[in-house]
Amino acid sequence: MAAAKPPASVVKRLVVLVSGSGTNLQALLDAIETTGTEEYGAEIVAVGADREGIEGLARAERAGLPTFVVRVKDHATREGWDAALAEAVADHRPDLVVSAGFMKIVGKEFLARFGGRFVNTHPALLPSFPGAHGVRDALAYGARVTGCTVHFVDDGVDTGPIIAQGVVEIRDEDDESALHERIKEVERRLLVDVVGRLARNGYRIEGRKVVIP
Repeated sequence: MAAAKPPASVVKRLVVLVSGSGTNLQALLDAIETTGTEEYGAEIVAVGADREGIEGLARAERAGLPTFVVRVKDHATREGWDAALAEAVADHRPDLVVSAGFMKIVGKEFLARFGGRFVNTHPALLPSFPGAHGVRDALAYGARVTGCTVHFVDDGVDTGPIIAQGVVEIRDEDDESALHERIKEVERRLLVDVVGRLARNGYRIEGRKVVIP
């Protein structure tokens, strides 16, 4: 998987996927508005979700963005849902797809279309503590530092090539909620930085290494 470095003047198209409050989406929206679309290098062209009635979709609607919802329960099989999600995303012709708290695992059809272009965040320093409980697992293990990882999605669980990581110290008084909130602060900044650099500079994937010129 590889992507050639784009011309500096090309603004990349982003489709952002959400499942909840959409704070990472808001961080991207704020960065693009503050920096300017051309200087940031990307624009959000649509926001998708796996369920209705969430704040992430409301944020998109307030920003005047097209939205779509593809629910698992509306499809006979998980493969059918995956194909429908891939089609809905493809309708907006994205250069990059960003998981901003999207809590569903995509399948073969989605990755066939967007593998090497689907960016995700995880609240731990991968490859340590993958899965749905990265913050809880780091605390239970007694780790002294944790953090967040921005990576490309592959067909494993949090196993795709790592793009960037941010470190968060674990304090003696931390519980899962307090630690997760501090991780989220770093995560938002890191995601905004990474997506902008991928869009502006292009990138290539060499084995497990992501190179951003």
